[in-house]
Amino acid sequence: MSVHMVTNLLASEGDPISHLVDKNMGDTPLMLSMATMVVSAGVICWLLARAAKAIATGPASIGNRRYLPATKFGAVVEVMILYLRDQMLVPVMGERLTKKYLGFLLSLFFFILILNIVGLVPFVEVQELVAYLRGQNYDLQEHQTAAIFGGAATASISVTAGLACVTFVVVQVQGFRELGIKGWLEHLCGGHELVHGSIFLWLVIPIIFAVEFLGLFIKPAALAIRLFANMVAGHTLLLTLTMFGTMAVKAGLGMFAVTSITLVSGVGAILITFLEVFVALLQAFIFMFLSSVFISLMAHEEDASEEHGEAAHAH
Repeated sequence: MSVHMVTNLLASEGDPISHLVDKNMGDTPLMLSMATMVVSAGVICWLLARAAKAIATGPASIGNRRYLPATKFGAVVEVMILYLRDQMLVPVMGERLTKKYLGFLLSLFFFILILNIVGLVPFVEVQELVAYLRGQNYDLQEHQTAAIFGGAATASISVTAGLACVTFVVVQVQGFRELGIKGWLEHLCGGHELVHGSIFLWLVIPIIFAVEFLGLFIKPAALAIRLFANMVAGHTLLLTLTMFGTMAVKAGLGMFAVTSITLVSGVGAILITFLEVFVALLQAFIFMFLSSVFISLMAHEEDASEEHGEAAHAH
């Protein structure tokens, strides 16, 4: 097998975007991101089930140690959940809404996090290399892949849009259940005080309604585009760095120059990978946090202010 083919398979040559776009799994209509999401959902459920078992209170026979997580992984998950709940969600949503939507918001966070992490591991390239060694011929520029798992699912706008649609539905269901149809419409018109206030204020209600109605769709669209754009930007930078070695070979540079460029770009790729891990965690948190903000906006204003006041007093 030629070095050219190996570097191509490992994203060291060609258009970096071709390694990010979602592809069909062979000749089937199934997309790689579909399989990645299903497998990732199963993995995160298994991991969190293990963490829950480790966090659960142990038997009384072991004394005070029964209150400590049984594994380090369980301790890490417990710390993350407690921090997100107590320091991020409760001050924004209040105790009542946090308790109601904690499962949904944490599911969003961990699911997006594992999708982001999976996108950093070259599962697809390794599977395509194995397929090539077995004699399967394919072109990386085609919208097909020999892989059955992997890839940057959150670098696909269809995936991030699907996640944003789930948030949109939850937010609107919260609005209708909490406010009712009348309260939901009043919310779009600027609130109860404005609608039932001075008649001169009614002149601005159509403007507020138009802005708020568009905001219903702009908010989830912003969630989808933010996650998609950050994942594409980070992966494109990482893939571009890995191309420098092959570009030096094609340019006809000497062995010393090629080796130096490859080493420097390799070190840069490693550093960017650490940054991408942080971005993967940050973007999962931002998606969850903004979803909690959008949900809290659909609560009764007096209830929200009381809950925020109680949370501030507790802190």
